[in-house]
Amino acid sequence: MYTDMFKAFSEQSEKALAPYVNFNKLVAKNVETLTELQMNAMRTYSSLGLEQMKAASEVKDVSSMTSFSSQQLAALTKLSQQMMDDSTKLQNIAKEFKEDIDKVTADNMKAGTPA
Repeated sequence: MYTDMFKAFSEQSEKALAPYVNFNKLVAKNVETLTELQMNAMRTYSSLGLEQMKAASEVKDVSSMTSFSSQQLAALTKLSQQMMDDSTKLQNIAKEFKEDIDKVTADNMKAGTPA
């Protein structure tokens, strides 16, 4: 008798908590994806910054200064492109997260509404 009662309670609890579990899984996945994006961006931007510092330290005369100045335009173009790419990735992550949340919400609404 008690076994059946505990089994029924366990099943009801599992059904009641399923939406929270699904939501938490989505949030954890989103945080992991965002963290990975940020780590990759930090590596890229740090590398670009270090390259520029090394290039600046090589400036010794007017000709090397001219060369460094011309390289700055290429570096800014690369930085600009990287920032646009990161922005696009971030938008895609946000869109995917919203779609997943909408799906979970719709599933929960269907499960909560009697047919």
